[in-house]
Amino acid sequence: MLKKDNLPLGIVLGLLTPLLAFFLYYFFVIRPHNNIGLGQFFAILKGNRQMIPKIVSICLLVNGLVFFLYTRTRKDVTAKGIFLVTMLYAIGILLLKLIR
Repeated sequence: MLKKDNLPLGIVLGLLTPLLAFFLYYFFVIRPHNNIGLGQFFAILKGNRQMIPKIVSICLLVNGLVFFLYTRTRKDVTAKGIFLVTMLYAIGILLLKLIR
């Protein structure tokens, strides 16, 4: 499935990669140092909305890595889907920072 070169695959990868990165960030960075549960972490994020764009930005770095890997293997249509979703995330981050 990951060897295909199509736009829907890029969109799905672009959507799921930051989610996976978020959970990896929680389990390897937040949880060992603070010893809080995932529900508590979501409550902290809900109470402190300034953290949300920062964490989403960190998670988008992994999207950049996946985009780079797909462009290196000449799967440009899939890379376009990843880039499209990354730009949508970036617009969302900007909106979150403006709304505060």
